[in-house]
Amino acid sequence: MTTPQLYGYFRSSAAYRVRIALNLKGLSVQHVPVHLLRNGGEQLADGYRARNPQALVPLLVEDDWQLSQSLAILEYLEETHPQPQLLPGDARQRAHIRQLALLVACDVHPLNNLRVLKYLKHALGTDDAAKETWIRHWIDLGFGALEAMLAPGGRDTPRFCVGDTPTLADCCLVPQLFNARRFGIDVDSAYPTLAAIERTCAALPAFADAHPSRQPDAE
Repeated sequence: MTTPQLYGYFRSSAAYRVRIALNLKGLSVQHVPVHLLRNGGEQLADGYRARNPQALVPLLVEDDWQLSQSLAILEYLEETHPQPQLLPGDARQRAHIRQLALLVACDVHPLNNLRVLKYLKHALGTDDAAKETWIRHWIDLGFGALEAMLAPGGRDTPRFCVGDTPTLADCCLVPQLFNARRFGIDVDSAYPTLAAIERTCAALPAFADAHPSRQPDAE
């Protein structure tokens, strides 16, 4: 099998999730940049749409097989390369990890990703101030719930979202915290538990090397 390819964009939080998981599992891929802004968005070009009709990143390609949707890719990596585990524990713990990951990936991220923000601005005429209010509302709503779910409550501050090793939930949380900071949210003050988990993750090479600033297409 040839080296798999990961089509992505350095600042895409969905692609960022997959980079973290690949690093945690020690897997190598060829990174293929797809610039989401240049030339009207390279993801909208016919050549890329032929590969991924959704015109989104990331896209994992292995020989003549390909897979989009970051959580599907994460689950695929977990099944094909089970160590180290991103979904450890029994059925209830794995369900809890998925719950946290889906809260971020399905309830928070889609409402402040690029195509939604472009639609707000260009189709609905939303000005920058209203757009920022929209962004912060949905991030705060999701992060408020997540902070309540993970806050110590008399226990030690958790090192990771679940247990003592990174899981699927951390792969989703860290990129969304990066986005929140980009949008001017004071994560450290508003969400101290999430910020503490972020610091633990940032100390690991797998997370540090996946950071947008370290990608070959970073600007």
